[in-house]
Amino acid sequence: MPLTHFLALIALVILAAGLTLWLAVWSGIPLAALLFATLSASLILTWTRVGR
Repeated sequence: MPLTHFLALIALVILAAGLTLWLAVWSGIPLAALLFATLSASLILTWTRVGR
């Protein structure tokens, strides 16, 4: 992967994370609920990968 594509990918991931946090704060979702959802999704994805 060329360096420019890699840097653009990193920039897009950071932008998406920032947008997600901004939308969560703007809509009034508690940060603890967002943290719990993120942790749950991470655990579910980990368990589905380990099972293979």
